[in-house]
Amino acid sequence: MLNDVLQLGDSGNDVRILQEKLKILGFYHAIITGDFGLTTEAGVKAFQREYSLPETGVVDEEMWRLLFSLTEVAYASEFSNYPTLSLGSSGSYVRELQSKLKTLLYYTGAIDSFFGNETQVAVKRFQFHNNLTTTGIVNNQTWNALNILYGNLNECTIEGEGEEENTITYIVKRGDTLYSIARSYNTTVDAIKSLNNLSSDVLTIGQMLRIPVKESGGSVSTTYTVQAGDTLYSIARRYNTTVDAIKSLNNLSSNVLSIGQVLKIPTNPSDGDTSPSVTYTVQAGDTLYSIARKYNTTVDAIKSLNNLSSNVLSIGQVLQIPTSSSSLITHTVERGDTLYSIARRYNTTVSAIKAMNNLTSDILTIGQVLRING
Repeated sequence: MLNDVLQLGDSGNDVRILQEKLKILGFYHAIITGDFGLTTEAGVKAFQREYSLPETGVVDEEMWRLLFSLTEVAYASEFSNYPTLSLGSSGSYVRELQSKLKTLLYYTGAIDSFFGNETQVAVKRFQFHNNLTTTGIVNNQTWNALNILYGNLNECTIEGEGEEENTITYIVKRGDTLYSIARSYNTTVDAIKSLNNLSSDVLTIGQMLRIPVKESGGSVSTTYTVQAGDTLYSIARRYNTTVDAIKSLNNLSSNVLSIGQVLKIPTNPSDGDTSPSVTYTVQAGDTLYSIARKYNTTVDAIKSLNNLSSNVLSIGQVLQIPTSSSSLITHTVERGDTLYSIARRYNTTVSAIKAMNNLTSDILTIGQVLRING
């Protein structure tokens, strides 16, 4: 057990472990950096307040002991048999490793149960992007990141009567009860208990549950794995939806995302209407008329697509803007692309691309999808 006292301004692997354990328990939501800054101190104070410790912001021996007991006890039985894996390892645990890395989009090779060079590269990428020590060796810390922080991301399908029922993974947080979780996901306590083989209603912070989620034929979703630089806004824009829709579908209470987190993204197929649209966020000074002019459409078309009954807009409101299917082009940003080079390629202007995609700067991200009127 760690006994070193940690406080504001400290750094190193002990701080990294502290942040990881606070994150598991729901007291730290930022990136694991290994630097004891103000966010870490706030998490420490919140933990101390919750567990009736002196609210000093300093991690002493008593707090370490409580942190370890709350986290390791919860996960010891589940992960105590996971071995350390490295180059040359083989067997069922390597297969599980490869499968989970593939689900997280870090591994693209064959799931062959052999820890070769390609698997090692994937492990290092996973460790680097999740602020773990980049060794290429899968130790307990890496297993925890795979299994606890992001959960078991494989979805299963169960036969139903005319409906498809999927499961999602949910990690228990402070204040959760089976009843509150069941209400959030429109299911029942009995359904959750049955799916997870629970014999009582007692939950543990950090416990991983599988939650049944029903999807009827009229509601369709896809999944997206969060990558470095992603925000809810950028993801919503990429999939032509809204931040609120993503948060609602995933039961998110904040805009904070973690690399590797899997989100369900709503998609709404139209009934016979294949007219494309783009997403626009209302800014200060916008009117329906100015937006319609910018996108070469009409006020009535925007109001109809968004079910608006008046011309009043709110700053930050997200609108779907109809575009012409004959001229709409999508371009995925590649290394070396600039707005100027893209504009030249498609015989348009930088201003037109920025307006079409609601961009406020010229900065582009590799993999970003742009909509262009050709």
